[in-house]
Amino acid sequence: MSRTEDEKEPIMYIEPLASSREWLHDVIPSGEQVGEYVKSLFPISTWIYRYNWTWFLGDLVAGATVGVVVIPQGMAYSKLAQLPPEFGLYSSFIGCALYFMFATSKDITIGPVAVMSTLMGNILTDVLPLLPQYADKPWLIAGCMSVVMGCIVMAIGLLRLGFIVEFIPLPAIAAFMTGSALSIAMGQIPTLMGNNSFKAYNTRAPTYLVFGNFFKYIKYCNINAAVGLTALFLLYAIRWICNYCARRWPKREKMFFFLNTLRTVFVILLYTLISYVVNRNHRDNPKFSILGVVPRGFQHMQVPIVTSEILSKVAGKLPSAIIVLVIEHISISKSFGRINNYTINPNQELIAIGITNIFGPFFGGYPATGSFSRTAIKSKSGVRTPLAGVITAAIVVIAIYALPPVFFYISNALLAAVIIHAVGDLISTPTAIKKFWKVSPIEFVIFCAGVIVSIFSTIDNGIYASVALSGALLLFRIAKAQGKFVGSVRIYDRPSLTSATDGSRPPSSSQKQLVQTGNSRNVFVPLDCSDGINPAVKPQQPTSGIFIYRFNEGYLYPNAMHFTEHMIAGIVKHTRAGIANPYGSLGNRPWNDPGPRHKTDSDIDTSLPVLRAVILDFTGVSNVDITSIQNLVDVRRQLDRYANGTVSWHFAGIKSLWTRRALIAGGFGSSDSATRTVFSVANIGMSPDKEYGHKHEAILPSLLVSGDEEFMADSASQDKQKHELTANSFDTLAIPVLGVNHPFFHVDLDEALNAAEVELDFK
Repeated sequence: MSRTEDEKEPIMYIEPLASSREWLHDVIPSGEQVGEYVKSLFPISTWIYRYNWTWFLGDLVAGATVGVVVIPQGMAYSKLAQLPPEFGLYSSFIGCALYFMFATSKDITIGPVAVMSTLMGNILTDVLPLLPQYADKPWLIAGCMSVVMGCIVMAIGLLRLGFIVEFIPLPAIAAFMTGSALSIAMGQIPTLMGNNSFKAYNTRAPTYLVFGNFFKYIKYCNINAAVGLTALFLLYAIRWICNYCARRWPKREKMFFFLNTLRTVFVILLYTLISYVVNRNHRDNPKFSILGVVPRGFQHMQVPIVTSEILSKVAGKLPSAIIVLVIEHISISKSFGRINNYTINPNQELIAIGITNIFGPFFGGYPATGSFSRTAIKSKSGVRTPLAGVITAAIVVIAIYALPPVFFYISNALLAAVIIHAVGDLISTPTAIKKFWKVSPIEFVIFCAGVIVSIFSTIDNGIYASVALSGALLLFRIAKAQGKFVGSVRIYDRPSLTSATDGSRPPSSSQKQLVQTGNSRNVFVPLDCSDGINPAVKPQQPTSGIFIYRFNEGYLYPNAMHFTEHMIAGIVKHTRAGIANPYGSLGNRPWNDPGPRHKTDSDIDTSLPVLRAVILDFTGVSNVDITSIQNLVDVRRQLDRYANGTVSWHFAGIKSLWTRRALIAGGFGSSDSATRTVFSVANIGMSPDKEYGHKHEAILPSLLVSGDEEFMADSASQDKQKHELTANSFDTLAIPVLGVNHPFFHVDLDEALNAAEVELDFK
């Protein structure tokens, strides 16, 4: 396609430097961006006007299914939090009622969860002795924590800092989920078996102590064990039967799924009926432990109390609670987003759970977050939009006002069975643990450490241990990052070989020759053939005295010294000093310079080359900083002294204008000499004996790419008219990829190597 006069681009491109004004322009949002930001706070505005009956039917089924499940779970989890059972219902209502307006996930269900409830129970157990005035109203402390945690999490979302969640890796999440599940299950076994009434038996002690004490006081088990064990067995039996039938009769898989989903409701109704028959005449002295009176309606609606007295006592507990609140919700919502082929906005999700936790205590709620089991049920039930949460909230409200008389007869051992059954899905499977070992043994160790600390200490310490170890591993990998010296391998295209043979017989020598004469390209691989390179491949080292070094990580202050020390060691090993004794007299020679007392030229291994150029591959470098650039400047000075001359530095694959600006500030990118010329071997035809330069400097691009044929055909005349480059004769004119004012910055290693070789030839 031809270009008009207005569309012609200058052949000589002078790259501008990145400026602070441009940075501020990118950072400070425009009025349009502010409007988009405000609009993004309410994702409901992007889909509510398209709501239809098909969506409503899907939401109705999913919302109702989750609603009947969340009622018993909410009451059970509330007991984990050391709160009366009705608070679990309050938290379930507000989490479902508010989330839909701010949601970017259609599947997630916010409400009480086992891990968060257990953590809250542990916090109340530790804090209530310090705040005796709240001993009969522990929900006030839980409400205070909910408001504070909600404000912090919402602020993180509003400031778009949700990326910090990515610093908590999967092994750390799996470790704390597994450790928490084991701790919760072990803590419920005494209630399940009925021997938790023994006063010396602390069910909130570390898991290993609860395990030991259970067997120590097993003789105190009572009739509650019959209720709890049979209920737990029935829950697992129904699940196994439904899963088997779904595989056996796949056409009825949907029916068996709903039967499986409602197993908890069925078991609770069955055992509640049994409890009613057994205890209806023994309300004051029931035969086995039951839930008791659950007040009707929202009996604890009030403005939450947030005082400095409470905050001072719970401040040390907030970090672990916020970590649990955030990573449970974000990890679950991301997982189901990938399963159902949509993307969530982590920042918006943080805003959503922040708002629900801020307003929850007004209705009597305590900290709530995303539930894995209820989210899975909601997803498989065919949910279409986040509005399904309103259906769930409506069912919870009906239960709060209509079912308290039924709740009275629910067995505590039954609720313990429900909890144990629910948290069992949080334990990492042997297959997943085996995969951890295969993928990364060191992260497998972190996983095991997190689980062990949770079992032998507390859930809080398990979270801190796994996150701290993961952070330490990340810093170690950054600090100890090691680059590679690379060489080129010629890769030939295969179309001619494919067309010449039918694939059933090996190519002939003539066909091999055909391939060798076809198109080819250079790839750069480590010289030591590491990183899975075929040992039979022999990378070609660059021209004598040129070294190509590849950075495999970001080049920042933690690893700057490690990178350059490794690079210098490799260069010194394969080169010789430019002069035997650059220090002159023996007195000026450093004490730590080894070798003979008097160095002469005969002491130099002349079979090794003198260092002439260094090419740095920056394709793996996203950012640099002041420390790393200063380190590079010091290395340049050191290598210049070692080579007894100026070493040429080339850079390939720089990604950022700010990285270029930093390197230019350090004196890289161009030569200090008054005249320099960098030519492309392939695209510019020049004779070595031609005189170059006009005025004080002539800079030509080291890599040129051709445009369309019609433009190229007339490029010489355009160049003469517009750019006056006739002082240099070209066989072919083309457009530079990078700016010609910094000819030592290159688009790739192939160009950088060509430019370095030609530059050294013209020195």
